[in-house]
Amino acid sequence: MRLPLTVSILAALMTTAANATPHADTLYSGGPIITMNDKQPQAEAVVVRDGNIAFVGKRNAALRFSPSAQQVDLQGHTLTPGFIDAHGHISGVGLQALSANLLPAPDGEGNSIPALQKIMREFRANSAVPGGYKVLIGFGYDDSQLAEKRHPTRTELDAIATDIPIILMHQSGHLGSYNSKALEMAGITADTPNPEGGVIRREPGTSIPDGVLEESAHNLALAKLMPVMTLEQAMAMLEAGQALYMKFGYTTAQDAKTDAGTLAMLPLAGKAGKLKIDVVSYPDIQVALTDPAMHGPYYGLKYTDHFRIGGVKISLDGSPQGKTAWLSQPYYKVPEGEKPDYAGYPAFPDAQVNALLDKAWENGWQVQAHANGDAAIDQLIHAVAAAEAAHPDNHLMPILIHGQTLRRDQIDPIRKLGIFPSLFPMHTYYWGDWHRESVLGPERAENISPTGWVLAAGMKFTSHHDAPVVFPDAMRVLDATVNRTTRSGHVLGPAQRVTPEQALKSITLWAAEQYAEQASKGSLEVGKRADMVVLSDNPLTIARPQLHTIKVLQTIKDGDVVYRAND
Repeated sequence: MRLPLTVSILAALMTTAANATPHADTLYSGGPIITMNDKQPQAEAVVVRDGNIAFVGKRNAALRFSPSAQQVDLQGHTLTPGFIDAHGHISGVGLQALSANLLPAPDGEGNSIPALQKIMREFRANSAVPGGYKVLIGFGYDDSQLAEKRHPTRTELDAIATDIPIILMHQSGHLGSYNSKALEMAGITADTPNPEGGVIRREPGTSIPDGVLEESAHNLALAKLMPVMTLEQAMAMLEAGQALYMKFGYTTAQDAKTDAGTLAMLPLAGKAGKLKIDVVSYPDIQVALTDPAMHGPYYGLKYTDHFRIGGVKISLDGSPQGKTAWLSQPYYKVPEGEKPDYAGYPAFPDAQVNALLDKAWENGWQVQAHANGDAAIDQLIHAVAAAEAAHPDNHLMPILIHGQTLRRDQIDPIRKLGIFPSLFPMHTYYWGDWHRESVLGPERAENISPTGWVLAAGMKFTSHHDAPVVFPDAMRVLDATVNRTTRSGHVLGPAQRVTPEQALKSITLWAAEQYAEQASKGSLEVGKRADMVVLSDNPLTIARPQLHTIKVLQTIKDGDVVYRAND
């Protein structure tokens, strides 16, 4: 989900961030300190010096090490490494600043189509955004949580307004509902064919669009309708997204599937001093093939002004909750109008995926591959095997993103190919019941995002939020990874649950390994960067069902407090 962006280098906007002045040492003690370092899992004190961790150990020894350090009393609260975003879209999170909140409970009030209509009418009446941008946007509706258990249609959006284009974006980001004005402006009529990798849904028995667009059809329409933004507006949106990340304890964020405009904006935001945490971009692979930034100073492991390019992103299929993910077996309940054997569809044919990944290996680019359905995972396995065979000297550790229907028989092939799994257990809470009742059925749903299988195979994994699909709430990530409890209270796949320590590693140390940054991040060890979080409770000792209630009190980046809960 990207916003078109006009980038012009405005001298007035560009102010070089002031060089950081040395800080006095800071000594943290007075509460549990979880290091994520197996050799020293807990400590009484941590000393920070010039943005790095200088000491970890006993408090008395810390006082001798730095007798003049500024002392911070944790007051019984817990200190952990800063959280690392294994997969998300930080620039897309700012989109919510332009949108009405259509999320269902507990994150919003979008639980029926009349509720969506009411929210959109009130947003238009009370916000200057729709009039200023000449489009009315709502984000986050979820058909699985609507009372009607379906998507809103063109005619239901026309009941809100017909004089302005209306776009309601599905929570997955893979579908959207459009009113008649929006379809007209996007050039979609009864005669418009489905684009490759997408679907224009039709009214029953006709070719008339019903307003719901899937995958590439949705993306193409968005490109025509989303407002073109100035550099200043885009930076403001980025800052809004960053503020949300810092609120939830993230000290490293990801911008996946970055478009060309955003890729040009991000280093400018860094130069302007607007990036307070590290941001790693993974541009869309088709953007990367022609963008000179992929061969410039920002590509690689070194950050410049908190920004770097880490690799490329390719999406191989869609959304399981939206029933566009590519499965090997049919959906438990196929979407209305589809044949009984409907199993979703790929984003690209095999030959194109093979060619794109070959180009990535040729350039030495790490690949993040969005693959929700097991058929898409098969496609990834075959493409990686071909790329590895063609470029045996380039071992790039590709990343499987989501892997929700990863089959047990696919675990060993991804292990042998060195594919690192970044899984999405948050689905167990948000869509677990929907997976059981409609998407996959009770048996297949039990093993979505199979963290237990991965660990049993001797592999590590990361757990992510995919913001703005859901809020970048690290404690919700932790809770879902440990408990796998659905909205209704069902434990979805008890064999796939992990311990709180393993879940915490999945958003700290193991996430640092995914980024090849474990030498400087992911644990509280001497010489690593002082990226830390102060939590209201200890995630290793709190009752497991209460993990999601833990609050982030402070987020500390390179020794500087960038978020305080009371500010």
